[in-house]
Order: sequence, then C-alpha cells, then structure tokens
Amino acid sequence: MLMMLSKKNNRAKEASPKDQQTIDERLNSIRAGVLGSNDGILTVVGVVFSVAAATPNRFTIMIAALADLMACALSMASGEYASVSAQSDSEKVVVKKEEELLKTNYPEQYQVVVDHYVERGVTVSTSEAIAEELMNKKPLATILSIKYDMTLGHYMNPWQAAWASLFSASLGGLLPLLALVLAPTAYQFFATIMATVVAVGITGLLSAKLSNGLVGRAIVRNILIGVVTIAIHYGIGMFF
Repeated sequence: MLMMLSKKNNRAKEASPKDQQTIDERLNSIRAGVLGSNDGILTVVGVVFSVAAATPNRFTIMIAALADLMACALSMASGEYASVSAQSDSEKVVVKKEEELLKTNYPEQYQVVVDHYVERGVTVSTSEAIAEELMNKKPLATILSIKYDMTLGHYMNPWQAAWASLFSASLGGLLPLLALVLAPTAYQFFATIMATVVAVGITGLLSAKLSNGLVGRAIVRNILIGVVTIAIHYGIGMFF
C-alpha cells in the first residue's frame, strides 16, 4: 500500500512541470540582467564624461550621473516588462489556438506528430505508434513541443525580467559612479575609465559564457564599445 502511494506521489510530482523553470525561462532573466548591467554601465559613464567635459564641478557631475542611473534602471526594467509581456501573451495565444485545433481538427494535429518523427528517420509505423501514445497521454503538450518548441504551462515571466534588469542596471551603473566619487580628484576620470573597462569586460564574459560564444572576442568587443562611448560623450560635452 505504501509503495502504491509512493508511486502515485512520484507521478503527481512529474505531472506538475510548472514547479520547475525551463532553461529558456532561466536564460530570459539572465539575459535581461546582462543587458541591464551593460546599459547601466555605459549610460552612466557617458553622462559622467559628457558633463565633465562641460563643467569641472564634481557635485554637478555626480548628481547628473545619479539621475541618469535611476532613469536608466527604470527605463530598462519597464522595457523588459513590456517586451516579455508581449512574448508571454503571444505564447498564451498559441496555446489557445492549438487547444481549439485539437478539438476541431485532431487528425491533422496527429499527422503533424507522425511527420515530425518520420522526418527524423523513424519508420512510418513506429512514428504512428509514438504519435498515438503521445497524443493519448498529453496531446496539447506534444503539439506545443513539436510545433513551437514550447513547454506547456511555462511562459516567460515579465516581472522576473524587469527585476533582473532593474537590479543589474543599477549595480552596473554604480561601478563607474563610485569610482568617480571615491577616487582622488586628480585620478577620478582615469579611475572611472578603468572601472568601466573592468565592468564591461565582466558583462562581455558573462554574455559569452551564457550563449556559448567566444569569450575573448566578447570581452574585447564590450571594452571597445565602452571606450568609444566615453570618447563620443566626452566629445559632445566639449562641443557644447
């Protein structure tokens, strides 16, 4: 009796995939965090150098950078929320559409599953057997997985992405800001540049690791973008 109850509990756990995040859901938050951090770093350092070129007043530079940091963090968070909400809504529309198709055109949906396995080299008879079993047990989950590479019950979380972006943009922007505030006056801009190089290098490393990209190239690319950003904003400040 105890063994039967244990098996039932195990099946119940397996039948609730909502308790576990998919890799896409986790990567969505990580992506938002990396992008937010990079944006926070570059926008703050851009303001620091554009204002510094126009005025030597350290307090003015700090207030401008702090205001920009807050605006950047909120902007990134709201942008992520709107973008991921749209993606999540699209996923829910697809689910409703496929639910309706299973009711009104089941044979065609069944054939989609059969064709999927035939295209992967499985014989027609075996493909039909697989399709029969899957469509009897979990038809909607099967169709979503095959047609859209989606996991039933898992949608991109806009709040998760928004909070990740808000936190990382704030943290990333604080690095050059703290370097400016804490460094001696004679070295404040050199310290800010070094803090920026280190910060964007780290975000380049993280983005490459998460996407299985080329680490060295990503770091160099991010550093070059950071240096160019500083030069452009400093030039704009000098011009005005």
